[in-house]
Amino acid sequence: MPGIVIVGSQWGDEGKGKATDQLGDRVDYTVRYSGGNNAGHTLVVNGERYALHLLPSGILNPHSTPVIGNGVVIDLDVLFEEVDGLTARGVDTTKLLVSANAHIITEYHRVLDRVTERFLGSRRIGTTGRGIGPAYSDKINRLGIRVQDLFDPSILRQKVEAALDQKNQLLVKVYNRRAIDPNEVIDNLLGHAERLRPHVADVPLVLNRALDADQVVLFEGAQAHHLDVDHGTYPYVTSSNPIAAGACIGAGVGPTRIDRVIGIAKAYTTRVGEGPFPTELLDDDGEKLRTDGHEFGTTTGRKRRCGWFDAPVVEVAARINGFTDIFLTKLDILSGWKTIPVCVGYEVNGVRVDRVPLTQTDFHHAVPVYEYLDGWAEDISGAREFSDLPKTCQAYVRRLEELVGVRISGIGVGPSREQVVMLHDLI
Repeated sequence: MPGIVIVGSQWGDEGKGKATDQLGDRVDYTVRYSGGNNAGHTLVVNGERYALHLLPSGILNPHSTPVIGNGVVIDLDVLFEEVDGLTARGVDTTKLLVSANAHIITEYHRVLDRVTERFLGSRRIGTTGRGIGPAYSDKINRLGIRVQDLFDPSILRQKVEAALDQKNQLLVKVYNRRAIDPNEVIDNLLGHAERLRPHVADVPLVLNRALDADQVVLFEGAQAHHLDVDHGTYPYVTSSNPIAAGACIGAGVGPTRIDRVIGIAKAYTTRVGEGPFPTELLDDDGEKLRTDGHEFGTTTGRKRRCGWFDAPVVEVAARINGFTDIFLTKLDILSGWKTIPVCVGYEVNGVRVDRVPLTQTDFHHAVPVYEYLDGWAEDISGAREFSDLPKTCQAYVRRLEELVGVRISGIGVGPSREQVVMLHDLI
């Protein structure tokens, strides 16, 4: 049975949980492999809305074991707040597994994230201020705190004090902030240790044994391709690798264990934070997409920037991630538009290009070239077969398939789990 990766193909918020839902009871493990609580999934199950920030969406599937891999940075306060919230609503969270090698977000990471973003002013990145970037920086600088360190107070103290020797100098002398007491940080982390201990596991061993036993392992990326630190719109990106290849690093499995890569694409485009966005609409059309699509961040509540579908943006994601399938979400939001523009290329300094430009400078100056497709007036939220969709809606889907070069296997036509049109099975 397959290892399956689900990846956002735009700038996040594509509705990755929708595809996860369609795999249902057939998934044995659902693995979050990158990012932190700067991401969010909103799912509607049996009419109830769940907003997840750190836990994989598989936590809502009683048949699946939810896993947080080593590639995730974990804010333990947020983790247990989320666990408690789900437990209060009757969701079983006892099966959760957490990698011993995952890194931890501390108070000093959150403080540094906020003061650094303010210091950047007009050059700000648009970070959520959750401490994700500074935690990944410490990981790369070999100053990080890992889950396993919570069970050796001596090692934990050494690492926290070493990190704060440097960071307090920066806070006090550069940012004019008070120094952070290492004892406060240590006490907070140790306060979570015993509660966390039953969940800590050798995640690579567990997942490889599951794959050996022909169980289905679903790897669920946070954010999306164009927020990847290597392949996204740098520097307006996250601090990790949400692309499909990141699943191998962030969960501890080899690339030969991945059988399917499902790209999630919204039927239009949204983005949160700063950075280039060629098809962004700064007019009433953009506001209508935002209002109709309820485009506000799951984690921050920030307004999402909205624009038309950008085919080159999804095409490059399909190529680099090796998509085998695309799941198209929120197609129902486009009902009522007489004409729907689709970006099929750009003009850069008067020259037509059909791919995402090579350089950051050119992409910032890219002007979208649109193809105009006929819209539809019908409410499609009740469609369950492709033939139920209006002909012009079917034509829109097929044209996106042609432009991106990957088959569309599923279509979301509403927020609920059952509001889906499936063209091909995802396993």
